[in-house]
Amino acid sequence: MKVKVSRKAHFNAAHRLYHKDWDNKKNNEVFGKCNNPNYHGHNYELIVSVTGEIDKNTGFVVDMKILKDLIKSKVEDALDHKNLNVEVPEFEKLIPTAENISVVIYNKLRPHIDSSKDLEVMLYETPRNFVTYSG
Repeated sequence: MKVKVSRKAHFNAAHRLYHKDWDNKKNNEVFGKCNNPNYHGHNYELIVSVTGEIDKNTGFVVDMKILKDLIKSKVEDALDHKNLNVEVPEFEKLIPTAENISVVIYNKLRPHIDSSKDLEVMLYETPRNFVTYSG
């Protein structure tokens, strides 16, 4: 029997959406206000879900305390109150869209989640705009 368990977290970060090889006109056409050269920020909401078999000894799919600490150390400490374009190495050559941020988060967490379990990252950039990535 497979069960999905989830942990919610949040972080605040600034970013700018732009393609370095495009001129300002093209960047404005594609990214609009999100191309602000002075950056802009979001209060991101994150839901990390792990799906797998329930351990017969513990009754857990994953120990939520371990998942909480993992999200804190790998995601919140790396992204919270950061300028993603400037301070986060993964975005030196990657546009920090919600799609790309969710993939980066997934890649930070995946090595630490048992390979027999499925991992899903749901990232809300705004209450109405969110992405889901599961590998």
